[in-house]
Amino acid sequence: MSTPYPFTAVVGQTDLRLALLLNAVSPAVGGVLVRGEKGTAKSTAVRALSALLPQVDIVPGCRFSCAPGAPDPVCPDGPHEPGPGAVRPARMVELPVGASEDRLVGALDIERALAEGVKAFEPGLLADAHRGILYVDEVNLLHDHLIDLLLDAAAMGASYVEREGVSVRHAARFLLVGTMNPEEGELRPQLLDRFGLTVEVAASREPAQRVEVVRRRLAYEDDPAGFATRWAGDEHEVRARVVAARALLPKVSLGDTALLQIAATCAGFEVDGMRADIVMARTATALAAWAGRTEVRKEDVRQAALLALPHRRRRNPFDAPGLDEDLLDRILDEFPDEEPEPDPEPDPEPGPEGPDGNGSDDSGSDDSGPGDGGPGGTPPQESGPDAPASEAEAPQTPQGSEQRPSAQENGDGGREQAAVRAAEPFRTKMLSVPGLGEGASGRRSRARTAHGRTTGAQRPRGHLTKLHLAATIQAAAPHQKARGRSGRGLVVRKDDLRQATREGREGNLVLFVVDASGSMAARQRMSAVKGAVLSLLLDAYQRRDKVGLITFRGAGAHLALPPTSSVDAAAARLEQLPTGGRTPLAAGLLTAHETLRIERLRDPSRRPLLVVVTDGRATSAGALGGDPRELSRRSARMLAAEGVASVVVDCESGPVRLGLAGVLAADLGGPAVSLDGLRADSLAGLVKNVRTAVTSQSSHTNRRAA
Repeated sequence: MSTPYPFTAVVGQTDLRLALLLNAVSPAVGGVLVRGEKGTAKSTAVRALSALLPQVDIVPGCRFSCAPGAPDPVCPDGPHEPGPGAVRPARMVELPVGASEDRLVGALDIERALAEGVKAFEPGLLADAHRGILYVDEVNLLHDHLIDLLLDAAAMGASYVEREGVSVRHAARFLLVGTMNPEEGELRPQLLDRFGLTVEVAASREPAQRVEVVRRRLAYEDDPAGFATRWAGDEHEVRARVVAARALLPKVSLGDTALLQIAATCAGFEVDGMRADIVMARTATALAAWAGRTEVRKEDVRQAALLALPHRRRRNPFDAPGLDEDLLDRILDEFPDEEPEPDPEPDPEPGPEGPDGNGSDDSGSDDSGPGDGGPGGTPPQESGPDAPASEAEAPQTPQGSEQRPSAQENGDGGREQAAVRAAEPFRTKMLSVPGLGEGASGRRSRARTAHGRTTGAQRPRGHLTKLHLAATIQAAAPHQKARGRSGRGLVVRKDDLRQATREGREGNLVLFVVDASGSMAARQRMSAVKGAVLSLLLDAYQRRDKVGLITFRGAGAHLALPPTSSVDAAAARLEQLPTGGRTPLAAGLLTAHETLRIERLRDPSRRPLLVVVTDGRATSAGALGGDPRELSRRSARMLAAEGVASVVVDCESGPVRLGLAGVLAADLGGPAVSLDGLRADSLAGLVKNVRTAVTSQSSHTNRRAA
């Protein structure tokens, strides 16, 4: 077994370490969501936390970690007889992104349940995580049906496994910790709200801090056991402080003033629901216990707000999480603390210096607040195998943002215009890909999925997960006499079992190809175009799609955002999009063709939907040469021949219209819709048109092939 990286050796990441330790002190806080770029020690800190948790008393031999003093009365391994318990370390169970439902909740042997009436149950990860930590790396990439199961277990403290009327229940109370890179997509609001606290992490740009990261990382890789030994004293001190804070927690008083501060803060920031108030109260109490105090102070409430509210302030997926600290201070100043009585005992003294002389567990005083350092004070700024980061980092320009070329760089002498803001987004009706797919679960196009309405039955391929009871009985019934059936029970064999086939919805790849040429450059017009694309991006977020963004202008096309699950990243690229120059429509379509070809190799089951936003003009062939209009038509027909479902958003305006977008739509084999027609109340027949057009194009292609 490999030696884990010590928690106290992680440099910096004050808020991250504090949030994890507060959950160790009070699991009722509700877990932590860690958001940040890659290589910032998110996973390292989480994996190191389990070593600081107190050991767990369990019933010997119980696979569900029942406590000897209060065993679960409906434990599948019960009932448990009174007796001495066993002790084991707290577990940290990791849920892989690609895990199956059976791996998460456990597997029930349907064949034995039907034939023998036996509940043969193999526990899953939720059972393993009971009374420990459930860690989900890249939680934003987790499949929707697994997220639903996590939500249910987190809300009820129990996991239910049901297969055709056969049910097993077991306790599943765990500390939920998730990490994610926002560039890869956001979380559903329901799951986001289930995390008690959230922390933003970023890599430091300070050379001295980065040097310390490299130094400690190399020392750990050279001798993991020796490195852990050097930090063993600090680990022991933090572990003892967690135990002491847990013991003090029931004695902490949450007075009326603190409750008013919490309620006023949540109301002032217009947070939905009451969960934020409850989480803030629990967090503030844990902060006081961590500082060794028995009363909650204003600084505890302030720190609790900074950890518990940012992710609950988002109103749409394009809002960045955050909190106005000036407003927070004004709200809290309306409810000043009463003069506190002196503590009977001083706060814990600062911890000893770490092996490198910088210290790793410096305990801050009450005046500075427990959140001013981590685990209890101001640590060095960076460390760990994943290279963590400083909090005091200046905002960075989004990666991959398009550079704004000069007029000369446009290649045609066109004048570039500055980017304009998008108009207010609106609700759109659904665009879908025709046919029946088999892609990842989502909410757009019809597909064969693990969840949805039952449409038929088939022989299982591998492990049976969804039994089709009627088809199974129908398969077994003709053989009962030959099998020697004598009683009332049905004799069922493995060959009789039938898997239910289900139809639901899948997520697609929505690839936007946006005309940013001079013909689109009128400020009001481009604002409306961006508003329409932003509306479609919001729809893609709600339907669990991947998105990509291609822009074309001047001499060529640019893949502004490769296909990703991060819809808000696409919105950021769109906001910065400048306009100007000629219209290389063919280059945009060919770039889309190449992007779809590459993505088909990476994710062959995810079907694409091409959304071309243009007025249909083609005034430049770019580096291709030739007639730009003929090139664009040939490019469009090539996409149609490969069965790519397409929609053209016609941006042409004015009293005189050329209808070029309609011609492009016909070549692509899809419908054309105006900007106004994208609105939900104006899009009644669009989905039908997409299906009809693509089906007609497919039939035409088949006839040509024949």
